[in-house]
Amino acid sequence: MSTKIAWTDETWNVTIGCTKVSDGCDNCYAISEAWMRAHNPNPKVSEAFAGTVAKDSDGRLDWTGRINLLGARLDQPKHWRKPRKIFVNSMSDVFAARVPVDFVAKIWATMQDTPQHTYQILTKRPERIARVLDKVHAELGLTEPLPNVWIGTSIESDEFVRRADALRQAPAAVRFISAEPLLGPLPSLDVRGLDWVILGGESSKRKADARPLDLDWVREVMGRCRAADVAVFVKQLGAVWARANGAADKKGGEPEEWPADLRVQEFPTTA
Repeated sequence: MSTKIAWTDETWNVTIGCTKVSDGCDNCYAISEAWMRAHNPNPKVSEAFAGTVAKDSDGRLDWTGRINLLGARLDQPKHWRKPRKIFVNSMSDVFAARVPVDFVAKIWATMQDTPQHTYQILTKRPERIARVLDKVHAELGLTEPLPNVWIGTSIESDEFVRRADALRQAPAAVRFISAEPLLGPLPSLDVRGLDWVILGGESSKRKADARPLDLDWVREVMGRCRAADVAVFVKQLGAVWARANGAADKKGGEPEEWPADLRVQEFPTTA
């Protein structure tokens, strides 16, 4: 599916559904998106999202914990002839505990069969990556990470920089961090052993819920990445910054509207 996410070309959702694990999940765009699609009158759309989101006692939407496995979508990338960057599971998490290892192996098998594409996988559960992929690699007979698969973890605040340590233990050709939404400074983040860092402020379906981004948080991480030769991609400055600065893009996602030093959108160098 085509996407407006600036650092990828396509999304490939072979599982739908998730659970919140930390503060960065509070205003997750995928929750409202899944609710809307679950109520689509077209059953081909609604069935994929059925049961994944419900309203809580306060009327707010949240994940139910159900994860739908969409095996019929596993072969989709094989029909995309033009090479592209593909964000895997923008509406879920490949490494969620409720995604069976044998299904993860099927995802990996498709990625192995389509080396023309670059796959980007992002998780908030990096502690599971190594043990899941040990089993996946054994099942597929892999002795090295797939060169076309990038694996990343989300880090929204200094409380969760330990996720970078778990990521460094994962078998991956490219390792990256998504610090979006960035909710505070990251003084403890060690970027050594990483290839790419994405930085961004929060946007939200409900504008009042978006939390602010201090641009100095971004600059500090950028400086650390420069020192370690790590690629940086500033995705957006967020809804709060956009409103305060009268930006045309309501998510603060137009680089021409940013301070010049933040207009950096690099990709990692791959062999």
